[in-house]
Amino acid sequence: MTKQGKGPEVPGEAAPDERDLGAIDDILGFHIRLAHGAVYRHFMETFEHLDLTQKQVSVMWLVDDHPGIAQADLGRQLQIDRATIMAIINRLQARDFLVRGRSKLDGRRQTINLTEAGHEALLKARSAILDHETWLKGRFSEREITTLIGLLRRIHD
Repeated sequence: MTKQGKGPEVPGEAAPDERDLGAIDDILGFHIRLAHGAVYRHFMETFEHLDLTQKQVSVMWLVDDHPGIAQADLGRQLQIDRATIMAIINRLQARDFLVRGRSKLDGRRQTINLTEAGHEALLKARSAILDHETWLKGRFSEREITTLIGLLRRIHD
């Protein structure tokens, strides 16, 4: 048995320290992936009762902030490709959360607006986001949050 009582030791092999990541511990992308995974898992737990994804909530929030926004502009703002943004909007429209329309300024552009049901769903989502953000921001000081957002923007902008 090993010292931790986790089974027999193999001669010539040391039991790995669960915290020792070796050289991969110096890989920034590895830590970003682990952090993303932790944030995503917590988000999914927080939003489980709403049956909404992060992308769906982001779309609804941006539409609420910019009523009549064009579908193409939504995709650009959220850095979501055209096919994916269309699928998200289709799903939200099927749930009666969004409605498509035609721009009065440019008939070729589709506008997107929240329905009353969509606004109610977004209010519930915002409440869940506050819980999620409290959990996430509780790991950092205000100054660290500002710094972290700035550093992450360097990656995604």
